[in-house]
Amino acid sequence: MAIARHVHVTGRVQGVGYRAWTRDEAQRLGLGGWVRNREDGSVEILLEGPEPAVAEMIQRLRDGPFAARVDDVQASDGIPEGAVDFEIRR
Repeated sequence: MAIARHVHVTGRVQGVGYRAWTRDEAQRLGLGGWVRNREDGSVEILLEGPEPAVAEMIQRLRDGPFAARVDDVQASDGIPEGAVDFEIRR
């Protein structure tokens, strides 16, 4: 069964390849959705897919790519958009 989670990540997550890394990891897990930078320096993500894969992705977001420093990851129920691909949004 597919679920959706809206995720907000804070820390040093802009300018370190976090969005591209997120897209690549989400695609590896077969997830749909999107990732975008927010004006406050955080990153916002919508994940859609099977619950185990979404849960795994949220765990991966806590580490991020090598150059990132993740301070906090907050996940809540998201509104499904029917995404089958994962995209980087501006």
